[in-house]
Amino acid sequence: MSETPKLDNGIRTRLSALVAEASATHADHADGARRRRHVEELLATSLKLLSDGCDVSQIKLIENAVKEIRHSYRVFNRFRGVQKVSIFGSARTPEDHPDYIAARSFGHSMAAEHWMAITGAGDGIMKAGHEGPSRESSFGLSIRLPFETNANDIIAGDDKLISFKYFFTRKLMFVSHSDAVAVFPGGFGTMDEIFEVLTLIQTGKSPIVPIVLVEGADTNGKPRGYWRQWEYGVVENLLAQGWISAEDPGLYEFASSPDDAVARILRFYHRYHSSRYVGDHLVIRLKRKLLPEQVAQLDSEFRPLIKSGHITQTGVLEAENEHHDLPRLKFHYSKRAFGLLRRLIDRINHFPEASSIST
Repeated sequence: MSETPKLDNGIRTRLSALVAEASATHADHADGARRRRHVEELLATSLKLLSDGCDVSQIKLIENAVKEIRHSYRVFNRFRGVQKVSIFGSARTPEDHPDYIAARSFGHSMAAEHWMAITGAGDGIMKAGHEGPSRESSFGLSIRLPFETNANDIIAGDDKLISFKYFFTRKLMFVSHSDAVAVFPGGFGTMDEIFEVLTLIQTGKSPIVPIVLVEGADTNGKPRGYWRQWEYGVVENLLAQGWISAEDPGLYEFASSPDDAVARILRFYHRYHSSRYVGDHLVIRLKRKLLPEQVAQLDSEFRPLIKSGHITQTGVLEAENEHHDLPRLKFHYSKRAFGLLRRLIDRINHFPEASSIST
């Protein structure tokens, strides 16, 4: 494969000057130099399309995708620091259906915990996902389809309603802004969304977040069985064929009710805060420190996750630029068995607090 020709040095110089001129009218960020460098690379990549032999339709696709992503980030960036849950499910669910009622209840309870909801903009579970938390606490990510073009009457006209031409840019926004995922029964689209999230987490392309499978109750107040049938018909078949690992089903949880789904999401963030990679090490940020014996237990129990060395508790690392006050766990991660990594997070959250042990 031939390499893309490099841009002329003169064009590069003019690009640098153009980016510097454009950024001079805005307040600089702490990482302003890096931001300018990446914007310059984005412009350079765009110019290379002229010599790559791309036709107009290919260039238009890239242009539209970048526009959609840029606009979406502008909307979401106004709500940085607010936790968000993506809600997936069928657009065909009637408003008197148990799943609709459950989704509405779930969204309402999450909003009471100061979470915002991200869902589609159509009817069914998407409308329930807006109705429960209310318009003020909702994002609507609509997809332009020939048979579904209007937003539901709750999110229509809101400045947090974003219209997408492409499914892939829409799914990027669902995944990249979600601190949790709640999935209600649905069809092909819902299956696409849950497997997208599971695949990204299973392969380490997305941070681990709680994924809860929720449904409405039957006449006895029990889950109607949609997700158990799904697991039996799909997941257990994959396990039997060896196409997924034994720990992979641990990436999702069954919720017995909307309130149970809320409790499971909140429990995931009881002590766990977030994680990131620093070089070859995975750094897990904690809301509160662990006892030395708890760290030792993790190191012993989860050795398959450790490529070399040990799990240690530390403070902020030099390469990190946020959450400086939080304690950390650090270890050389094998970058495999993400279902087992989810179990490590669960263990962290279930450890008793130091204060309760001392008393």
